[in-house]
Amino acid sequence: MIEKFISPGDKVEMKSTVEVVLPDGTKGIRLYKTSVFDVLDDGRLEIVMPMEQAKLVLLPVGGEYDVCFFSHGGMYRADVRIVDRQKVNGTYIIVAEMTTNLHKYQRREYYRFNCIIDMSARPMTPKEVEAYSKEEYEDIEEEPMTRGVIVDISGGGLRFVSRQQYVSDSAILLTFTLPVGAIKKTFLLAAKVIFSRPIENRTEEYENRVKYIYITSPTREEIIKYIFDEERKNRKYSRMLEDTE
Repeated sequence: MIEKFISPGDKVEMKSTVEVVLPDGTKGIRLYKTSVFDVLDDGRLEIVMPMEQAKLVLLPVGGEYDVCFFSHGGMYRADVRIVDRQKVNGTYIIVAEMTTNLHKYQRREYYRFNCIIDMSARPMTPKEVEAYSKEEYEDIEEEPMTRGVIVDISGGGLRFVSRQQYVSDSAILLTFTLPVGAIKKTFLLAAKVIFSRPIENRTEEYENRVKYIYITSPTREEIIKYIFDEERKNRKYSRMLEDTE
């Protein structure tokens, strides 16, 4: 059935589902770009072995990857497991089987992860906004903050519910804690309010969408890592439930 959606030559992005050693010696998530070599009758895929700096990347048998396929019908996504490595007509390939169903994927700049996370926020002063723009965080005042709950988060911003309404296009200060790897990290971020509106049938509660401003690349990557780790846990849990049915 998958041959209706995936064809030889389709571009592929493979994202490792566990941390690996990066070229700079640190650990992180790797993204490999390659293409579909063939779709087998049993539903398995032959994928061209990816290359980096003109060298083959020998992805290990048993390795699991989050894969995005760029086909004529759009973008599709599935988890796969490598079951073999071969050389076919002079081309090095990996043979992969899907461990989740193929589904249509609409890519955003940053993936939004649904969650329930306690947080706090308050409006920022112009002086504090200027301090954040210069990474002079010692100028941030310790002022009372209003509690809220994050309901989705991404590498670009978040959505939260609170009992305070904020002014659109204004800057607010956010703080929340996420498990990043083996530690829990507290974030203190500046953000721009995209919208803040009352929630229907809920008294004095507001839905707020914000976009991070003046966020550093390492901080953004930590948030993305949290999202990736939680998504991986959810996929494993879903597979466990399917196996028990």
